[in-house]
Amino acid sequence: MSILLRNIIRFVLLLLLQVFVLNQVLLHQLVSLNLYMLFVLLLPFNLPRPALMLLALLMGLSMDMFTNTMGVHAAACVFIAYLRPFIINILSPQGGFETTQKTPSMTSMGVSQFLTFAAILVFLHNLVFFSLEVFGFGNFFYLLLKILCSTAASIFLIVLYELLFFSKK
Repeated sequence: MSILLRNIIRFVLLLLLQVFVLNQVLLHQLVSLNLYMLFVLLLPFNLPRPALMLLALLMGLSMDMFTNTMGVHAAACVFIAYLRPFIINILSPQGGFETTQKTPSMTSMGVSQFLTFAAILVFLHNLVFFSLEVFGFGNFFYLLLKILCSTAASIFLIVLYELLFFSKK
């Protein structure tokens, strides 16, 4: 399957899963299950930054249309899309990733590097998202706890996704 077709299918499935399943699951006020940003994380390594940011904007605006959040998802997605190449460069070995796969995953990056990569970007996404959603720091510790709990839940879902859908090649 081509990379383009795989990413189109991933976009649609993650969007539908987020809107119709994960947004309906209520664990606690502190925990939001977010998996849609995985689309931005799993885009190919060599994708130019403007294209990466445009695709992140498209995913964020799609989420905003379904959830009526007026650009909050789009801002968070574009923010992590902008920072993604920097994080990949920091985590990559001296000569880059020696792999035949062209997208970030546990098999292409290694488990610890992929988890670090995902944790940093999911934390930054949640930081921007919840800060814009609340639009204030009146209850700073509650906001920080919500960001940390949602990040942990999202990382769990990302690991589950990786274990279910990526084969070891």
